[in-house]
Amino acid sequence: MIKSESLAGSEFLKHAHDAVKEQLATTVTLKEFLSRRTTFTLAERQQVVKQALLLFDKLYVHLPQKKAIYAVNPVQRLRLLEYHLGQTQEDQLPDALDFHAEMIDIFMSVRDLHTNYLLPQPFRSVTAYLPFLIEEYIENGELHYLVSKIAPGFKHPDFVEGVEILYWNGIPIKRAIELNAARQAGSNPAARYSRGLESLTIRPLVRSLPPDEEWVVIGYDNRDRTLREMRHDWLVYNPELRPIQDVESAGSEAAHALAFDLQSLVIHENRKVLFAPEAVAAQQRVMENPEATVRMSDNWLETNMPTVFRAFSLDDRIGYIRIFVFTMQDDEAFIAEFTRLLNVLRPEKLIIDVRGNSGGLIYASERLLQLLTPRRIQPEPAQFINSEYTLSLTQKFDDLKQWRQSIASVVETGTNYSLSYSITPEDRCNDIGQRFYGPTLLITDALCYSATDIFIAGFQDHEIGKVLGVSRNTGAGGANVWKQQDFVDTLGKPFEKLPQDAGMRVSLRRTLRVGKRAGIPVEDFGIQPDAYHQMTRADLLEKNRDLLQAAKDILATLPVRKLEVEQVRTGSSQSLRITTEGISRLDLYLDHRPQMSLDVSDGITECKLKRGQHKTLEIEGYKRDTLIDQDILVAVYRAGLKA
Repeated sequence: MIKSESLAGSEFLKHAHDAVKEQLATTVTLKEFLSRRTTFTLAERQQVVKQALLLFDKLYVHLPQKKAIYAVNPVQRLRLLEYHLGQTQEDQLPDALDFHAEMIDIFMSVRDLHTNYLLPQPFRSVTAYLPFLIEEYIENGELHYLVSKIAPGFKHPDFVEGVEILYWNGIPIKRAIELNAARQAGSNPAARYSRGLESLTIRPLVRSLPPDEEWVVIGYDNRDRTLREMRHDWLVYNPELRPIQDVESAGSEAAHALAFDLQSLVIHENRKVLFAPEAVAAQQRVMENPEATVRMSDNWLETNMPTVFRAFSLDDRIGYIRIFVFTMQDDEAFIAEFTRLLNVLRPEKLIIDVRGNSGGLIYASERLLQLLTPRRIQPEPAQFINSEYTLSLTQKFDDLKQWRQSIASVVETGTNYSLSYSITPEDRCNDIGQRFYGPTLLITDALCYSATDIFIAGFQDHEIGKVLGVSRNTGAGGANVWKQQDFVDTLGKPFEKLPQDAGMRVSLRRTLRVGKRAGIPVEDFGIQPDAYHQMTRADLLEKNRDLLQAAKDILATLPVRKLEVEQVRTGSSQSLRITTEGISRLDLYLDHRPQMSLDVSDGITECKLKRGQHKTLEIEGYKRDTLIDQDILVAVYRAGLKA
């Protein structure tokens, strides 16, 4: 039996949250939006192709790798398109959307989410959406799809959170997701599929064509074994994307260190507007008063970065910190807030969750690693493709000058790539030191990308802790991305501003892994987790219940470590009260000079410091490994000495 119902979908807009009402008020149907379609002249098309050729042929760092892995040649396709345009009269031009579709297909052929053709206006600023979210879980080895979120104000008698989705326009839902995934540029099957699901009901038109259909027919089951249908119009609105505008307008050095998946970041912002308007309201309060802190839920900690962090305590002294994005201008503020949340939680064990984090500022992601390990952090090295334009960039900017000589020597070496140097200076990756000493577990998925991929790679390469994935791989995006307009602004001719606010982005520097996997590119390969969890229905509807239990089960197998230091000053003498757990030896340094070595057990150790005008204290904690008969460094404490 099939029950069917048709909804235009605009009724819920009347009940929108005040924080997003103005944005959602711009909503029109897809049919109405497409009736406003604009033209794109022959000269404009030729200019776009010319600029794309410059990016791919002279700046795109992954081109040799992409040609080898995927057997594609975007440069030749662009030359052919340039030739055909030269043989076409203005009155013979195909529809503008056909041209945009060809450009998107050429860019997507390299399967690089950093390298995009961005549609001109009016597409670039809008998002097509349906007022519900579909997510996947596994039960008894079978895939299921349910409505996990519905926009506030959307009313339907039985299309509610938790209903199972079976069909999409008559196509079995899994196949519909696979067809949508084929239009995504993810560099591995897990990434493409996850993006096919992510963009099923939210499609930013900045780098995707409008949906082919004006409405969708959803076949669903509300668990009474009755197949029902709901028809819903595609809607289009103009969201505010302030976080993206802020990070892209950062100072020049920070802007050079960006790495994020634009589409996923825009989808993330749209999800807040549609399904979490209280987060938008909190963000607005902090923007109006930067000193303010916000508590999003009774059991979450207050934070002044409510759209970046979610932090709370689980049972058994386990702390949980979700990092939604790395998109920010100020990595210092990011590190400071993470540290503050850690100090408030005071956990014995820690879960960091970066699922869905599309990246952002590389400085923030790499500098975070030092807080979690006694090891010295080696940031990921990066390479340019060798060309006259990458050489010009290194000659123009001081933060790129270390690559200059190797690019200049290409005439003699004939190599494709420059030598590799880190984007984040190594001293900045080690300027704070360890702040958490217990075991850490990292949760990932296939939507982790870019600066987040770099963070996960560093986490694994420095052996900080276990990685638990809900996908078999991360998004595999290992590059620093620049906008085409950046080259217009910095290099001038032959780079030109694109017509009608069209845009392009390109992977400019590729990153390589360190440690045991040194030299392996992050792009295309990504990071495979140490353990895999299949998302359950309870995870989607009960706040990750089973996922968090799986994380706790892994943490239960790992040793707890503690290194707390209290400085005590009495008159002219100074002593330390040190609390340890899981540590068998302490080595003390004053102003980087060795002072004493102590054998310790769990509990409190007190020791007096030698008199002198010392400024810094460093304590290294070791644990005896009986299997190899060596002391292993497991904790490092660094601080200034009390005056």
